[in-house]
Amino acid sequence: MAEIPEAVAASGTFEPSAEDVASVEAWFAKYDGHVANAELEQMADMAMFPLNIVSDSDESGNGGAAQQTREQFIESMSQVVGGAGDMKMESNRSPIFLTKQLVLVVTDATFTIEGVAQSVRYADLLVKKDGQWLFQTMVQGGWGDQLSG
Repeated sequence: MAEIPEAVAASGTFEPSAEDVASVEAWFAKYDGHVANAELEQMADMAMFPLNIVSDSDESGNGGAAQQTREQFIESMSQVVGGAGDMKMESNRSPIFLTKQLVLVVTDATFTIEGVAQSVRYADLLVKKDGQWLFQTMVQGGWGDQLSG
């Protein structure tokens, strides 16, 4: 049996510092600000493309995955946040650091749009590149019918 590379073995022992956690929280604060203002280009600037999208609940009851280009992301987000009107968002995030450069963040959020509250759970995989976090994979149930992959 082949040995596990040292870098892989070391990834199992990574413990994030308070600064690591704060950097992820700051990233989300900035991103949430762009969402609240429907700043689609700025949202896209915070992603690593092609962006992976994973979901479930297509018509056949299966999960699926697709990739989006920057242009596709902006188009889909324009429909999600572009016409939200009076929207308020409250989020509780739980980052799970795999390494110093990879973090899976599970979010429990409540979106209140025009006075109607809806709770959702989703996850994002963030990758640190050139010292900056970028989201690379979005995972949320219920979007499977809109995946084209």
